[in-house]
Amino acid sequence: MIKQMNWGKGIIAGMAAFMLFILSMCIYMFNAPADDYDHQYYEKGLSFNKDHDREEQVSKDHAEPAISQSADRLMITFSEPITGKVSFMRPSDKALDRSFELDSKDDKLFEIELKDVAKGPWQLTFEWESGKKSYLYHKEVYIKK
Repeated sequence: MIKQMNWGKGIIAGMAAFMLFILSMCIYMFNAPADDYDHQYYEKGLSFNKDHDREEQVSKDHAEPAISQSADRLMITFSEPITGKVSFMRPSDKALDRSFELDSKDDKLFEIELKDVAKGPWQLTFEWESGKKSYLYHKEVYIKK
């Protein structure tokens, strides 16, 4: 014997399914990692003009660093000797972020060993000074091991 489903039971079943969906989305969002946003968002906003000027300086002086990769090293070549740093930022996991100091006396080539750097996409941020000018350059790379 088949029981008929009337419209009242259908509405209750639909509401129960919707509430289950909303509850599962809430649980999923509370279990998401907390590093999905930049904690220094407002501080970076205050220095936006300064950063923009440094990015424009890279274009004006044609000072983009050349980046190449071998099996275990990342080679970065600048147009002139520099002092600064490069930050490796992993979009998927903030715990993997790394920073390396760059200081050249006369050399324009830097080699960074990649043994502790995970394979995958990285956002590189170069901040350096050369000839009394400040520069800022962003580049996305894919580390292959």
